[in-house]
Amino acid sequence: MNKRVLHISVKLFQWFMPMFLFLLILTSCQENAYPEDHEQLTENERIVIRLSHVVGENTPKGLASRYFAERMKEKTNGYVEVQVFPNSTLYKDGEEMEALVDGDVQMIAPSTSKLTSLIPEWQVIDLPFAFEEVSEVDEYLHSPPGNVLEKKLEEKGMYPLAFWNNGFKQMTNNNRPLKKPGDFTDLDFRVMSSEILIKQFELMDANAQIETFDQVFMKLDKNKVNAQENTFSNIVNKNIQSVQDYLTISNHGYLGYIVLMNDDFWHSLSDDIQVIILETLEETSEWEMEISEEVNEESLETLKECDCIDIHEITKEEQKEWEDALDPLYEEFKERFGAQYIDYLPKNKTNKEEKK
Repeated sequence: MNKRVLHISVKLFQWFMPMFLFLLILTSCQENAYPEDHEQLTENERIVIRLSHVVGENTPKGLASRYFAERMKEKTNGYVEVQVFPNSTLYKDGEEMEALVDGDVQMIAPSTSKLTSLIPEWQVIDLPFAFEEVSEVDEYLHSPPGNVLEKKLEEKGMYPLAFWNNGFKQMTNNNRPLKKPGDFTDLDFRVMSSEILIKQFELMDANAQIETFDQVFMKLDKNKVNAQENTFSNIVNKNIQSVQDYLTISNHGYLGYIVLMNDDFWHSLSDDIQVIILETLEETSEWEMEISEEVNEESLETLKECDCIDIHEITKEEQKEWEDALDPLYEEFKERFGAQYIDYLPKNKTNKEEKK
């Protein structure tokens, strides 16, 4: 090659190389940033995630589900569409986990109590007075026994993605205020499908009846049951105060939700989509934590201002009586599933530290 040809080649290389690098970078960005508008794509061309839940749209879970769907649409320009089905419009309490495992829906957010029919060890979250603060629940779920509980979900075909909060449960009933264990005698409580919750009321000499959430108001209104436990937000959302005489602020049990995805569907997604989902759920969970506190506080104010239900907050002395009456649940749980789950509960850890 003579010097003239070599000189021309070098000049061409210098001229084309910046353009080549620019096109390479532009192509790379287009593959990862979802710049196109995917609104006109069909369901077969988009990624569609059906998220089914059983509570109202204005509850913490309902609001979080909508927020997650909106943020996923924004972040992927419609390429990932989350379709939210609230209020048991697709599946009821007892149906949604089977629907998830079968792949009929891709996401659900059941309460931890609903998991106990498949994985009874999850009943540890239902133990009365096990937690005093929401942060303690989150800490427990990230502890060694919490990791084991999540692994058991994967073994059942459900991939755990996030944890949403709805705060602590209170009691409502007819006939009389609930102050001492003896006040529960012969009351008929609606409960979720958890053995611990059934035995909780049996120890208080009350009856327990499993009913799906969509049936709670009707059962109370027709006096098929005359008592129930739930968070302030769920009580107000279902207008339970209109068919109950007494509300007892007890904070005796925790109500939270595990956000689950069908395991096969999760692993079928590309790495970049998985990252976006996890990032968005992390953002949603932080937002939901604040919203759940706000909604429950507003709901409590609604109950105080409605002048429609008698409210009693249990004293420390009354709580001690309740705890003593319910203590056998802890021993029974240890015998069935082992002490390792109990040992990591906040009050047990505190006792151990005090002994040291």
